[in-house]
Parts: sequence; C-alpha cells; structure tokens
Amino acid sequence: MKIVVPVKNAAALDEEAKLDHGTVDADSLEWEVNEWDLCALEAALGLSEAEGEGEVIVFSVGGEEVGEGLLTCLAMGADRAIHIEVGEEPSLDALGVARLLARAIEPESPDLILCGVQSSDGATAATGTALAALLSLPRVAVVRTIEHAGGALTVRRELEGGLIERLRVRAPALLTVQTGINEPRYATLRGIRQAKEKPRTTVTPAQLGLDDEALLAGAASRLTGLSHPPQGGGAEMLDGDAGAIAAQIAAIVRTKVGS
Repeated sequence: MKIVVPVKNAAALDEEAKLDHGTVDADSLEWEVNEWDLCALEAALGLSEAEGEGEVIVFSVGGEEVGEGLLTCLAMGADRAIHIEVGEEPSLDALGVARLLARAIEPESPDLILCGVQSSDGATAATGTALAALLSLPRVAVVRTIEHAGGALTVRRELEGGLIERLRVRAPALLTVQTGINEPRYATLRGIRQAKEKPRTTVTPAQLGLDDEALLAGAASRLTGLSHPPQGGGAEMLDGDAGAIAAQIAAIVRTKVGS
C-alpha cells in the first residue's frame, strides 16, 4: 500500500514578533511540523505497519525551512521525502499549494493520501479538499479512525454537535485527519541517523509545469499586506439598566458601521 502524506512546516510567531514592510519579519518566525500533519503521518505509518509492506512518502511545499521538517518525518518512519521548493514569490494560497502537490503526487499513483485537517498558521482547512478535487479522488474530512481491509477503508469522522459518522470508501482516496486520532511517535536517535540516508528529492514548480504566472493566475486569494490594528482610546464604560445599555450599544454600532 502506497500512502502519501503532504506535510507543512507551520510558522509560529515568537514573543517579540515584528512587521517589516507589510510582512512578518523572518527572524520573528519559528517553524515546526504542523500538528495535524504529524497525526496524518502517524496514521499512515500505522496502516503501513499493519499491512506489513508498502511505502509512506511525505511531500512538502516551501523554502529552506522545510528541510528540518522532512528530516523529522523520515526519522519517524517515512520511507522517502519530496520537497517542492518555492521561494518567497509567489505568495501561495491553499489552492496554489494544492496545485503543486497534485502535479507532484499524481505520477506516484498512491493508494491513499492522508492530509491534516488544517494547519496551525493558515487554518483554512482547504488544501486537502482542493487536492482531492484536482486528483479526482473521493474525500472524507475530519477523520478520527481508519481501518483498511480488502481495498476498502472504513472511517469514522466528526460531525457537528459531537456526532460521529461511519463511512466506507474504496481506495484510492484522500482523507483529512483530525488531531486526537493518535499520538504521533517521537523520532528516536536511531531514526534520526537512518533518516539522513533515506531518499530526499527536490523539485521546482517549473519542473512540475507550473511557473509563477500560472500559480498566481490560479490563486483564489492573495496576501497584500499585514499591519497592526489601530490603537483605540480604551474601554468605554456604559451605565444604566439593561434597556439603557442596549440602546447605547445600538447607537455605538450604528456609528461604527455608518448607518
């Protein structure tokens, strides 16, 4: 069973994060493998181990910060890694990342793709869904359990209100995995040593037939800049009974929205 796991090195702001010309100063960012993706990788490794054979391949889109994250995934037990190397431009949205992943993953013809439900920094929960659409694969979202037998997958996924839905889907398919499905294993010293010997490949968007112009043309959104919110004048205390306070709040809202 060949399983592909797209992983993201998610960015977190340090305690003294700064903005530099409409973007976050690079020195203010700390990188680590996205928590949801680690759960997806652990699920993939568990399925592969249960089958007794197969291959787990990790893919990641990004710059040089991706290297350590891929090494972590290989140390956990992934068999090989593919880095889709992009620079700072263009600024990729979820659809752009999905387009790159689709081009890179399609030649592998995997039996299963496991994605994290979302990333801790972007939190769009869109990349896995877009990837499934681009590869014309059936998709199940927010998966909490996975069982594989006879070429079919039985999964349980979260619904609103604490409900759980049980579904059966035939491979190949794409599942987006929720945290809590498992406890990702730690990379051992032996695993780290072995990871350095495992195959790691780097490809560029151009090699995948997608240049900057094509990625920007297909983008659903673009980040144009970041700024600190304007400083307000502090809290305004409202006095009176419930009716009087409600009337004051309504007046403030009308003033703020201009109606």
